[in-house]
Amino acid sequence: MDSLLNAADSALRTLFVKPRAVTACPTVAEQTTELDVTEIQASASLMRVNHVGEVCAQALYSAQALTTRNPSLRAHFIRACVEETDHLAWTSQRLEELNARPSLLNPLWYAGAFGLGLVAGRLGDAVSLGFVVETEAQVGEHLQSHLDRLPSGDHASRAIVAQMRDDELRHAQAATEAGAVELPRPIKSMMRAAAKVMTTVAHHI
Repeated sequence: MDSLLNAADSALRTLFVKPRAVTACPTVAEQTTELDVTEIQASASLMRVNHVGEVCAQALYSAQALTTRNPSLRAHFIRACVEETDHLAWTSQRLEELNARPSLLNPLWYAGAFGLGLVAGRLGDAVSLGFVVETEAQVGEHLQSHLDRLPSGDHASRAIVAQMRDDELRHAQAATEAGAVELPRPIKSMMRAAAKVMTTVAHHI
């Protein structure tokens, strides 16, 4: 029951409460961001996609914490979820600064990621951790592509994305060290295809 309540609390906080970061938002010292209208729109679309990714991370880790029977692994997932809250708060703050809104489909994205986490958890802890490794690896690639696409003068967004990329790759390494198994190639391809749909839609809606 406690696990169910924690999962419900995480969902409500992610979707309906303004997130608060424990770690200060990354910045680039002595660099001021000045963007024109086109650059603002480009940055806003990319940061909305990144915000969706963090909504999904909350859902995935919450579901995995709910399904595992291993107390230490449950603590691992909960800790990762807390760390991802920083990313959620940073991207939310940046969207506000860009005068942009988050994705209107966030409840749908959350539900989908939560369902994936439940399935992964039911397949066993090693497979569940394998999903973390693959998800975080793909997210790291995705964030690197955003660093290539963000306006060069958007120092605020670029600092956030760079730190997020480093953190996600660290999460993947931690999951590997915790006993993750490598997922079959077809599963990886399906995850990549699903992520492509999500990022394409969230870019606009």
